[in-house]
Amino acid sequence: MKYRLNKYIAHAGICSRRKAGDLVKDGFIKVNGEIEKNPAIEVDENDDIEYMGKKVRIVTKKIYLLLNKPKNVITTMSDERGRKTVWDIVQSKVKTKIYPVGRLDRNTTGLLLLTNDGELSQQLAHPKTKVKKIYQVTLDKPVLEEDLLKLQKGFALDDGFSKFDVISFIDGEPQNTVGVQLHSGKNRVIRRMFEHIDYKVETLDRVYFAGLTKKDLPRGWSRFLRTKEIIMLKHFIK
Repeated sequence: MKYRLNKYIAHAGICSRRKAGDLVKDGFIKVNGEIEKNPAIEVDENDDIEYMGKKVRIVTKKIYLLLNKPKNVITTMSDERGRKTVWDIVQSKVKTKIYPVGRLDRNTTGLLLLTNDGELSQQLAHPKTKVKKIYQVTLDKPVLEEDLLKLQKGFALDDGFSKFDVISFIDGEPQNTVGVQLHSGKNRVIRRMFEHIDYKVETLDRVYFAGLTKKDLPRGWSRFLRTKEIIMLKHFIK
């Protein structure tokens, strides 16, 4: 079976297809002993594909792991400054490298999906897919009704216009705690939007991601997705 080179790299679980394209263009991939910089070239399983001197192969067993990320954990596979990463938490459960879908900043807690399914990862992370994400946000002071309207209507930040899809108070919680729904993948967008109207985010917790919830998943724990959840995710991105 023939694959475009960037798709082959993604299916090998190295990274998403988009990042695989960058790896190829930057000269990190060899095909049959030669550096190949064309992500669209076709290869198959009989070709020798190398990344960083190691042969890579199409992953036959796909792994999908859901983590309830604690605070002070980096959403990377390694950290040059020695800080704790999500890989440090999950590596005892898997034999194959898996990678986070998107990213939560160090101080943000909650749901994070890790997988070696590069194709699914890319599609879930792509803005056009509009993956639904819900966060519980605690601020340094009560939120005014007029500010809820500002945040849902949206405004311009340094990197363009941003808005929340939905923002509301949470039953039974104080007025400095709100629920936020959005699909934007912009860096630190929730924190920046609140800062823009003079609120400081004290805690930020992702409680819902693409149909997945934190039910029966304590902070710092992880579990493999159930078959019906994997089917749901693949149906969601079609």
